[in-house]
Amino acid sequence: MANIDFAAILCSRLCHDLVSPVGAINNGLEILHEEQEPSMKEAVLDLIEKSTKQTSNKLQFFRLAFGAAGGFSASLDVRECEKAMSAFLEGSKVDLDWDVQVSSGPKSFVKVLLNLGLVVSEALIRGGHLKMSAWQEGGHMKMVISGQAGKVILQKAVEESLKGNLSEDEVDPRAAPAFLAYEVAKGGGGDIRLSQLSDTEIEVHATIDFESKSIEE
Repeated sequence: MANIDFAAILCSRLCHDLVSPVGAINNGLEILHEEQEPSMKEAVLDLIEKSTKQTSNKLQFFRLAFGAAGGFSASLDVRECEKAMSAFLEGSKVDLDWDVQVSSGPKSFVKVLLNLGLVVSEALIRGGHLKMSAWQEGGHMKMVISGQAGKVILQKAVEESLKGNLSEDEVDPRAAPAFLAYEVAKGGGGDIRLSQLSDTEIEVHATIDFESKSIEE
């Protein structure tokens, strides 16, 4: 797949995730312009505030997960990743257990970590517990992203992306984060393994060269 084609798919995914909160802001502003009742204005302002925060949180997350925050060669502060992941999940029914035992890492590590966190959190369709663990072992970064919930559903295209079985022509916006994580891990001398998948649990293991750079380079 040409880079420009995959960039278009990622843009579609980004727009899909932002259209709801941005639309809520727009609707709120329209109502606010016409509404005269003080109590209603207050409720609308609250909606606008929440939607604005949600939009900002999503943009910060996707900047790290999809983009080139800090430049292609920069090492990123993992605390920023935790902050972005926590903010992204704010207001959802997914609680986060962050157990990443490194202070910084290359762009490739950040992309794999956050995109797998996104994939697993989306599989917890009614909410649940998301645990993200990572540590350095020799010259490699090891990651385990797991989720437990009353109901776990992983779309087939996403599952095949994690296994490296999805062809480039089959990648859609929903499967794009999993496809990106797999390609970055593979490009960094590592791999991704879907080690467990049931109706209530999902666990993904990933390995990547600690010194590797992002595939954009």
